[in-house]
Amino acid sequence: MLCVKNGMIHDAVRREAFRADILMKNGKIAAIGEHLELPEGIRTVDAEGLQVYPGFVEAHGHIGLDGYGIGYEGLDYNEINDIISPQMRGIDGVKPLDPAFPKAAAAGVTSVCVGPGSANVLGGTFAVIKTVGRRVEDMVVRDAVAMKCAFGENPKRVYREKKDSSRMTTAALLRETLFKAREYMEKKEAAEGDIFKKPAFDIKLESLIPVLKRDMPLKAHAHATEDIFTALRIAREFHLKITLEHVTEGHLIVEELAKENVPLAVGPTLTSATKFELRNKSWTTPGLLAKAGCQVSIITDSSVIPQEYLPLCAGLAVQAGMDPFAALQAITINPAKHTGVADRVGSLEIGKDADLIITDGNPFEVSTKVRYVFINGTAVDLERP
Repeated sequence: MLCVKNGMIHDAVRREAFRADILMKNGKIAAIGEHLELPEGIRTVDAEGLQVYPGFVEAHGHIGLDGYGIGYEGLDYNEINDIISPQMRGIDGVKPLDPAFPKAAAAGVTSVCVGPGSANVLGGTFAVIKTVGRRVEDMVVRDAVAMKCAFGENPKRVYREKKDSSRMTTAALLRETLFKAREYMEKKEAAEGDIFKKPAFDIKLESLIPVLKRDMPLKAHAHATEDIFTALRIAREFHLKITLEHVTEGHLIVEELAKENVPLAVGPTLTSATKFELRNKSWTTPGLLAKAGCQVSIITDSSVIPQEYLPLCAGLAVQAGMDPFAALQAITINPAKHTGVADRVGSLEIGKDADLIITDGNPFEVSTKVRYVFINGTAVDLERP
């Protein structure tokens, strides 16, 4: 057991911070309150004059799949030989010993949703993992939280000479695959377990059954307004759950997105506009969407932006007008909801994982220092990075 005493608690649930102790036991938050009665000999951390936050959560990135400092040969986040590859699993490409993980953990980013990139129309599943561990199975909070699909320029660029040269083609390929998967699922269900009546096993179509049953959302890469609406249109046609990723032009269609009521992951914004669909990127986007009532997460899309700069991205959104509490929720409880793990992480509440950060100031400010990080109740070595 360990108790953090006398800190100012920013729990990501209540707008106002409050002074309290936090007791951690068996990797969970066991109690929160003032002047907790503690057993004899329990280890304590004095947080007097310090700020206590939930571990930061990334809703969309590729940390551990692209390889820190090892060049093209280390890239494992895109299958570039097959435009339809829903059978891929992000956890199969994660390198737990990647140096990017300790850098992220030391900055207070304790949970990340990682998976395939956007080269393919369907790319495979994402998983939420902690940023500490030597074996990916031990890092997993929840596997298969979403199925990656991509619209816009990336599939066109990668497959222009092979399969896909227009946005119409991308949409048609996705629809075709979903139709086939639905037919496969219906035939499988109609067989009622009779092996002689079942359709021949197809790992691609099998992988999409959780999507069709709404057990897993599509995680739709979409920057431009036309791609955002195509993603929503296809999700509606097949009655699918969906989250929108990047949403670069979201500030141009705020009212429409507010009506849709789907989770939005906005970013990466701390980059130049390297392609046409990024020309309208703006730090005002997350704030405008949050003000309109949307559930907004801010993302780095690591390693597009290094994972450790997630709180800086939130700070830049605040500088552009975002409400500071909304910005805090955009890197804590909202990405936890976005990725289906809010029962475990994203806020400081009794029963949740003991992932927390202690700082000497506002983590959105570059002058602030992280004093302690705990993941599953265990202190992170801040010197390792």
